[in-house]
Amino acid sequence: MIIRPTTPSDLDRVLPLIVPDPATGLTADTYRTRLAEGEYRPGWTWVAEDAPGGSPLALAVWWGDPDGDLPDALDAVFVHDSVQSGTDRTDLAAQLLTAAHAAYAGAGASAAPDYHLVLPGDWHDRPGTAAAVAWRREAARRAGLPAGLERLRYEWTPPAGLPAPSGRLVLRPEPDDEVFVDLFRRVLVGTLDTDSRREAERLGAEAQARADVAFYRDTMLGDRSWWRTARTPDGEPVGFGIPSRNHAFPVVGYLGVVPEHRGRRYGDDILAEITRILAAETAPERVRADTDLVNTPMAAAFDRLGYRNDTRRLVLSPR
Repeated sequence: MIIRPTTPSDLDRVLPLIVPDPATGLTADTYRTRLAEGEYRPGWTWVAEDAPGGSPLALAVWWGDPDGDLPDALDAVFVHDSVQSGTDRTDLAAQLLTAAHAAYAGAGASAAPDYHLVLPGDWHDRPGTAAAVAWRREAARRAGLPAGLERLRYEWTPPAGLPAPSGRLVLRPEPDDEVFVDLFRRVLVGTLDTDSRREAERLGAEAQARADVAFYRDTMLGDRSWWRTARTPDGEPVGFGIPSRNHAFPVVGYLGVVPEHRGRRYGDDILAEITRILAAETAPERVRADTDLVNTPMAAAFDRLGYRNDTRRLVLSPR
């Protein structure tokens, strides 16, 4: 078995492996588009073949920032229908991912990229989808991605409308990054956001808060001027909101309420302001947002503001 990154000359040979599959929405056309935009690259697309120049049997596709040196996430894994045994499919996919992860580590990656599976909201109740996820999840586990986090994906579209400001909060731009560092640090206390909690436990709250500010300021594509602090009319800090965007959509980047003000639905006011800003600044067809399955208060706020959920995102990661 030969496992290697692809080259530009492999394109026509490997594209037939990208077929409709319940565990991914990736299509050959989407692959070509993202390849042209630099989000996919031959070196971030790995193939397993039965011999040098032989038949491609499996394919793994990683996504990354067009300006980045290493991929950020695994988008899809395909195994050819000729590999019929579930055990064989898992084994082959695990070998493919393991080889790629080793190469990324050698190139300087501190950890294997997470694997993101975008799935129907009821995927657990669809036997075909559950089976397609199961062998991929086991392959990812063997390749160093044992942790799983399920997230709800929400979308807002203009027909849902925009609520008028309630007047309960004063939402203002704030140019001082240190103000946001303090707010990020404060909202980490008791947070239901799994990634934020884990990283704060690993790095410390202060370091995690600074890393979050740097990520949204320097990596995400939203304008820094969109960020808002939220205070009561008498000036007491309540929280903050970060409208942003990625390469594809405007997104609800981050929303936080400090512990002493939770339970009053202030998140609704901040989410409404984020949505109003994105609607005014980006004229979007849709705004996307994710929240952890366990974060029921945030999910309820999305529901109340007219966001709709019909998709889940399963994230497999090293920890």
